[in-house]
Amino acid sequence: MTTENMITPTNLRDAYDSINERIHNAAAKSGRRGSDIIMVAVTKNATPDQIRTLVEMGHADLGESRVQQLAQRAPQLNEFLARKKTLARAAPQSALGVPDNVRWHMIGHLQRNKVKQVAPLVTLIHSVDSLRLAEEVHNFAVRTDRIIDILIQVNASGEEQKFGVAAPAVSHLAEQIDTMMHLRFRGLMTMAPLSDNPEDARPTFARTADIFNDLRKDKIGGPDCNVLSMGMSKDFEIAIEEGANVVRIGTALFGSNPMPEDD
Repeated sequence: MTTENMITPTNLRDAYDSINERIHNAAAKSGRRGSDIIMVAVTKNATPDQIRTLVEMGHADLGESRVQQLAQRAPQLNEFLARKKTLARAAPQSALGVPDNVRWHMIGHLQRNKVKQVAPLVTLIHSVDSLRLAEEVHNFAVRTDRIIDILIQVNASGEEQKFGVAAPAVSHLAEQIDTMMHLRFRGLMTMAPLSDNPEDARPTFARTADIFNDLRKDKIGGPDCNVLSMGMSKDFEIAIEEGANVVRIGTALFGSNPMPEDD
């Protein structure tokens, strides 16, 4: 980790405030409020101190793409929040604004043999990209007697190297998932092609939004189908303009602190 790439607590607050302002401005362009958009803070390259600082600032939605990091960080953060609650009994001011719990999002590719590790830790799985994976998640949900919220990952750009369901197949998969009693189909997620020009992402986001709106028009998932997860650090404003209500922000928030590949 190099000093120039390190985001200090003060800089993290500044970055967080700046991103929120940009979210509000982009939401206004699409006739919405900033409060309509959820920022998932992607912790892939964040340090534990950065994550704790962000949570102490009141942020509750965190995203991980690596199973091993999620399995390590979720219990560590729960322990940190439990200590905060204990300290708050003696000094209530110490926990002002700190959420009681955080909501972890699984945003990376999920292998079927990792479902049992991930599902107990997360609020939402963004990356269901096949019927076989959906069935594995559903089987786990049945065994543990719970309902699991999921998004279908759409490969709207058609890139061969990307995970995700081909755009023409999304509706059929959504209909199948909607019959699984222990899954709650919440909507769609997509990733745009890598580019230095955020505008290059617009066609991918627009196509995914069209699919999402068609699903809602056909009442697939019913009122629970209300999540459109699009946009990352370089292109989240374009995603919001095209209808995203969940954006996934990592580098713009935490900086580029490369963590070791451990999963």
